[in-house]
Amino acid sequence: MSKQVQQVDTIFCHETGGDYLVVIERGGKRLFRAKLELSETSAGPRPAKFRLKDGSSEEPRQPDEFVELARRSKRIRISEQTSSAGRRDLQEMLAGYQLEDKVKTVRTCRYCAGAGRYSPITTETAVKDDNDWICTDCAKRELERQLSFSGGGAVSGAAKERLEELMLEVQDLERIVNLLKGQLDPDLTKFDTISATTEEVDPVRTDSLNLHPGIQDLLEDRFDTLLPVQSLAVENGLLDGEDQLVVSATATGKTLVGEMTGIDRVLNGKGTMLFLVPLVALANQKYEDFQDEYGHLVDVSIRVGASRIADNGNQFDPNADIIVGTYEGIDHALRTGKEMGDIGTVVIDEVHTLKEEDRGHRLDGLISRLKYTCEQRAARREEYDGAQWVYLSATVGNPEQLTNALEATLIEFEERPIPIERHVTFADGQEKVRVENKLVKREFDTESSKGYRGQTIIFTNSRRRCHEISRKLDYSAAPYHAGLDYKRRKTVERKFGEQELSAVVTTAALAAGVDFPASQVIFDSLAMGIEWLSVQEFHQMLGRAGRPDYHDTGTVYVLVEPDTVYHNSMEMSEDEVAFKLLKGEMESVMTHYDEAAAVEETLANVTVGGKAAKALNDRMLGDVPTKHAVGKLLQYDFIDGFEPTPLGRVVTEHFLEPGQAFTLLDGIRKDAHPYELVADIELRDADL
Repeated sequence: MSKQVQQVDTIFCHETGGDYLVVIERGGKRLFRAKLELSETSAGPRPAKFRLKDGSSEEPRQPDEFVELARRSKRIRISEQTSSAGRRDLQEMLAGYQLEDKVKTVRTCRYCAGAGRYSPITTETAVKDDNDWICTDCAKRELERQLSFSGGGAVSGAAKERLEELMLEVQDLERIVNLLKGQLDPDLTKFDTISATTEEVDPVRTDSLNLHPGIQDLLEDRFDTLLPVQSLAVENGLLDGEDQLVVSATATGKTLVGEMTGIDRVLNGKGTMLFLVPLVALANQKYEDFQDEYGHLVDVSIRVGASRIADNGNQFDPNADIIVGTYEGIDHALRTGKEMGDIGTVVIDEVHTLKEEDRGHRLDGLISRLKYTCEQRAARREEYDGAQWVYLSATVGNPEQLTNALEATLIEFEERPIPIERHVTFADGQEKVRVENKLVKREFDTESSKGYRGQTIIFTNSRRRCHEISRKLDYSAAPYHAGLDYKRRKTVERKFGEQELSAVVTTAALAAGVDFPASQVIFDSLAMGIEWLSVQEFHQMLGRAGRPDYHDTGTVYVLVEPDTVYHNSMEMSEDEVAFKLLKGEMESVMTHYDEAAAVEETLANVTVGGKAAKALNDRMLGDVPTKHAVGKLLQYDFIDGFEPTPLGRVVTEHFLEPGQAFTLLDGIRKDAHPYELVADIELRDADL
């Protein structure tokens, strides 16, 4: 025998097909493996063959070598997975050499044992696999193998980490594999609970408000006291004309803050109320709401617009008491010199749009231009004292900084009336719909203590997907997106409100305006178009789960397809994004400018303010490189001094970036068909 093995620590024996695999260790490291065969003799079981294993080859040795190794070892361990007959034979053989004191039966990982590794485990340190227990390393490898075998593909990144973490937590491989097969085990899917929180605010009685009788009577008929965020706004000067940034969770009543002061000022002859939102669909919804709620008191008009679409003035009355509009719709009116009259109140809903890469600069510019327009009018009309500004958002990561930048008073209310449970599970695109069906049915079959059935909002990333999912749900459901006409959307809203629908399936782009009393929110996708959701957007959407007057708790399910992207420009996969959103800190709301954005907003400011363009740039939230932008405008022949050229006026009126404008000009010079021009712009944008 080699001197290298004169002393060993452990001999491990594991039965394999009637023979025994023997592992010899010293200092926790394997020295070699061997194969042992026993034969029955008159003295009992004895070693018959002993072969050292080296890969697939075996080197015969004298059977007595095993006995010598056993005598020199400190301990001898027999795998618990060895059959009772096999254990009996080994123990009897070792007792024949008076080695029984060294022998102990231990639980080991069967995969390790089969591979010639000694891996003792306990039920506290191992993972259950069928009726057996295996070590954590083997469990991770087996999980990956089974997922790949079942069609899940190679799972990596954040999804793999999460699944392994869950497996070690529950110590059951099968439960984890079943999770990816659509089985909803709440102990595994639950990520965390956002606890209900309460903030003590003395409620303001509606009969103490001293508003114009029209809005005063309306409020008193509806409720005796204001909600906390509304009370805080009133106590901090809302009705005295103070500009305010109101930051509060979804369904806490912040919209009424803007409505209350705006309509009061309208009825008291202090100017028009502008209520501005980011999307046409939201403007349509708010316009209809104002018509229903306040149409008997005030005239309501709507102003929407989008780049590359001609302004036809449809339904827009600049002399209306309330003008509901999109950011671009009102900005278009300013860029084209429309007379806006006396503006008494400006309510900017979803003000966190300021941080969005593609649209934030336009809202930033609009606020600057609209403030300038109001100030110029106030300078010309002694009886007009300007506008009150109310900014609304459910999610802001830097409220104090944003409040200072907007020169407003911060009204922040952090109460969450009911808790929200957040769950994460994994599925591919087709499996997601089956999981959603289970979740929707389970929720709709549950009734809250307030007597309401559970209903679901499913957020996805395309209108087509909205229809696909709603068709495949067993219980009555409906798509809901900006492409539906007014009548169909109102029908969906009514049916959901009357609990005739178990679910609505809507796009993430419409998330801000979805106002359904749902108990459950499901994320079918974490993308908005070809962009991943931001932490703000994610929290805004999940905040739709649960209403205090309807439900006992809110439930959120994030359905994740591992290692998936929805566009090749996406740098992260969906599972990585999921945990970034779930764990992420709220991003700061501030506008950032690249060259194209700086040129676009500076051109708009020249168009609206002339020589005041630099002052308009300076008052914007983002840091606009004015000198560079003006140089580019002169180079592009978009301005002549402090006036837009005819080309510049067309560019700014249609919200074109310089690259888009030059694409159009080049096509026009080549006598291209209008359809070709549109296609060229869309292809150019897709390549950016």
